[in-house]
Amino acid sequence: MLLLALILLLVDFVRGALLISFLPIYGEKVLGLSLDVIGIAITAHYLTDTALKLAIGYLLDRFSVRFVVHTGLLISLCGVVLLGSAIAPWLVITASALYGIGVSPIWIVCLMKVTDERRATKMGFLYTIWFVGLGAGPIVCNWLLDTSARFTYFLLVALSLAAWALSLLITNRTVQTVRTVPLRSQLAILGDKLRQLRPLLPGMILQTTGAAMLVPILPSFAEKQLGIGSSQYSFLLMAGGLCTVAGLMPMGRLSDRVGGKKWFLVAGFGLFALTLYALTAQPPVWACLALAAVLGCSYAAVLPAWNALLAAYIPPQQQGLGWGLMSTIEGIGVMVGPVLGGVLASLHGETPVVVVSAILFGLIGLFYFVFGQRMDGL
Repeated sequence: MLLLALILLLVDFVRGALLISFLPIYGEKVLGLSLDVIGIAITAHYLTDTALKLAIGYLLDRFSVRFVVHTGLLISLCGVVLLGSAIAPWLVITASALYGIGVSPIWIVCLMKVTDERRATKMGFLYTIWFVGLGAGPIVCNWLLDTSARFTYFLLVALSLAAWALSLLITNRTVQTVRTVPLRSQLAILGDKLRQLRPLLPGMILQTTGAAMLVPILPSFAEKQLGIGSSQYSFLLMAGGLCTVAGLMPMGRLSDRVGGKKWFLVAGFGLFALTLYALTAQPPVWACLALAAVLGCSYAAVLPAWNALLAAYIPPQQQGLGWGLMSTIEGIGVMVGPVLGGVLASLHGETPVVVVSAILFGLIGLFYFVFGQRMDGL
């Protein structure tokens, strides 16, 4: 598990650096790409990542982890290398899509390693590893971009190469020994689970849509609307990231002890919506730092409880296919969000994107407040 966590750390460091900082900043300022093209490139990444999760889950139930992860990380390495020679928008979009293909397996594998005992606590640990990588990537990338975009690019290539090399050390065996079940039978089982899961579908899609809308416009929003430069933007990300990381494990343990997860979701989504909307008032830098910290705490309240809740709907004998399907459903919002955010920002500016995102999170919190008692596990 530690080896997989290290690979996940490297993969998400590069992912965060590419999608949150390198593509939006380098793409707009150096390549001259518009925000809608940047949004499409980010969507291409999540489109391939999401589209393949179901197939990868199926493969992980049949082939060794090392084969699937190693092959995927090789493809992601090719995507990062291609980005360095991208001179046209379609090449940037292609490189981003290739990276999405490659990083799909590692997250599914890590989810399959989490056992039922104290699941929310373990999910908190896993999300801590994930968020450290995803948060540190753009922070380091922002600082380095002020010095040398080329060095930043080569660092991302080196880290992608390191993740690929480490995948050779993974034990060459399947994730678990299971009775082989025909795909049609597995889908029938998952279909039954999905019917039970229908009350959660609004949250699964809308929360990822709201978050993904912000990805292509955040650096531009911070600079143009908040008057924050690249270095200060890094401190904002650091404040939010550190509070998220610090809160994930305690929130996971608290969720395990309390049992019910409704109020974690209601409070987390509601506070996230209010805080996000407060940023549109263009507060001073010190207030932005405080708001970023609150965003991080509210996010930490949601993540462990949310994924522990989803785990109740995964058939024990179809872990790979189950988590692949869940990730695919959540990925619908991730695919749509960047395009919506990029197009809306190109037409009306960055502030309306933040407002719409805040509204979506507020609606999710309201939905679970009203209907939470009708859902299993809440």
